Amino acid sequence: MGQKQEAFIREFCDAWGDGSSERKPDVEKIISMMSEDAVWQLWIPGGPVVRGRAALREEIHRQMSFATNNKCNIVNMLSNDHMVMTERADLAIINGRNCPHSMVAVYELDDDGLIKAWREYLDMDDLNKKMGVAA
Repeated sequence: MGQKQEAFIREFCDAWGDGSSERKPDVEKIISMMSEDAVWQLWIPGGPVVRGRAALREEIHRQMSFATNNKCNIVNMLSNDHMVMTERADLAIINGRNCPHSMVAVYELDDDGLIKAWREYLDMDDLNKKMGVAA
């Protein structure tokens, strides 16, 4: 069950980059894989919520101003027809610092197979330490 949905999410994660400095996130591809009214909760608990394609595009470009060398590494995945959950061990350079981080991402898909909700669960205290930012 969910093989098509899992392949879609693998493609979505791949659109963020391959870990090199040359391959940037493919913003238009990422946005095209999300519904018009998609919601992205950047981190749980307490992270901001981004709604709609225009705001999503703006947020991705904002992140690209300080985060490079992105690579989403899926460790485990499970799915059904309308939801995909991934355990990931992602890589990024944020503000010039190497910031590997673990997370769980949950993607809810609409009837057309597009992402309508995306939630990321991660330890921001750990990531802030790697970024050299006070919590």
